[in-house]
Amino acid sequence: MADRTGKIPEPILPILIVDDDPSVTTSLALLLKQAGYPSQTAASPAEALKFVESVQFAMVLQDLNFSRQTAGEEGMQLLKAIKLRKPQMPVVLITAWGSIELAVQGVRAGASDFITKPWTHQQILQAVRTALGLAEAHSSKTANKTLTREGLDARYDFRDLAGGDPKFLRLLELIGRIAATDASVLITGESGTGKELIADAIHRNSHRRAAPLVKVNLGGIPATLFESEMFGHVRGAFTDAKQDRKGRFETANGGTIFLDEIGDLDPGSQVKLLRVLQDRTYEVLGSSQTRTVDVRVVSATNRNLPEMVAHGQFREDLLYRLNLIAIHLPSLRERPDDIPLIAGRFLENLAKVYRRADLTISGAALRWLQIQPWPGNVRQLRHVIERALLISGNDRLEKEDFEMTMAMDARADSREDSQEVLPQVGAMTLDEIEKAMILKALKHHDGNISKVADALGLSRAALYRRFEKFGIKS
Repeated sequence: MADRTGKIPEPILPILIVDDDPSVTTSLALLLKQAGYPSQTAASPAEALKFVESVQFAMVLQDLNFSRQTAGEEGMQLLKAIKLRKPQMPVVLITAWGSIELAVQGVRAGASDFITKPWTHQQILQAVRTALGLAEAHSSKTANKTLTREGLDARYDFRDLAGGDPKFLRLLELIGRIAATDASVLITGESGTGKELIADAIHRNSHRRAAPLVKVNLGGIPATLFESEMFGHVRGAFTDAKQDRKGRFETANGGTIFLDEIGDLDPGSQVKLLRVLQDRTYEVLGSSQTRTVDVRVVSATNRNLPEMVAHGQFREDLLYRLNLIAIHLPSLRERPDDIPLIAGRFLENLAKVYRRADLTISGAALRWLQIQPWPGNVRQLRHVIERALLISGNDRLEKEDFEMTMAMDARADSREDSQEVLPQVGAMTLDEIEKAMILKALKHHDGNISKVADALGLSRAALYRRFEKFGIKS
């Protein structure tokens, strides 16, 4: 049947459901039908492969276990055979909670996602929508076409992301395409590159934009407070729980939760976070009632998570839950041509803050800024411009103003312990600086806790809380 424009809409490709349990395939087929997705069922790997070779499918929902003896071997072989024949077709695995390690192997072999039993209708539909959305985003990828900032701005809202470097434009185009899906996103990059701004853009361009975007700095939450902070607590759950408190996940329900500094999460908290990301369920501290949550998860870190996984410091199954889509932000020194544009944007904002409408940066000063290493990236650039503005007092900032500002930073850094100087202002967060100072004091006082606490102006109890927060062993 033609639509109002006279065009015949393209048929919706069916979803292949593979499971040897008829009750499972019937239930999934009915669920998908009610959601508007046609499906085809297969009871064995051999039957599934026949269908894959003769019928075009949108995606595959596949169980990993077809008999008690195989322990997932048949399911893994089927997955590999499907990906060999149809590399671009999404495959979502269904497995038991106790077989998550097997599911992680499946993701390594090319699966898009995995769902654990017992699953809910919401989990299945969200996984299907995400897989299909990513497949559509991949198929619509701009190929052999020049990207322009004007073209991207016409399609997406990237108001806070300044830059026109070709690599940066490709990054923005990816962000725009995946924003429309519910896929979890892991943003990596050096400190100060603007990971939080990317999270803002993803939420702003998603269908969840009218719902909350809740930001959580995991590096600032001690392990003992993780459950209360993330899942909330009821009155009387612990000594200081005077009233009920909403957790961050409940606050973000229907929207997006941004988990910053995800690499700083301790092992115990990683398990608790994995469970809520896996099942979309959680329990409020002090309550036995299970609650469900509908959130999109965006996380960020400046740490190398695969390396942490290799060293046993980060769970591999959690990593796969977080990085269905991985976005790596380039450092500022990798896109020097964007520095004049970014500096101009900062100057525009500072002109409003300080009520100095005629602020400019000379061409020589901009060229000088472009050749600096910027270890603190965009954050450091902004701080340097603001300090130069305050020190100079002139409306036109010259190269000498920035040289003076950077020289002041260098002198401040070299006053004491020149062998262990901290990076320039803007190169580290306050948490990173605090942790570095604690480690420095421990070394200086040979691990004497009382002397370290006195030197830092803390009580022993407060110092121990920071040990726990930063994972420092005294």
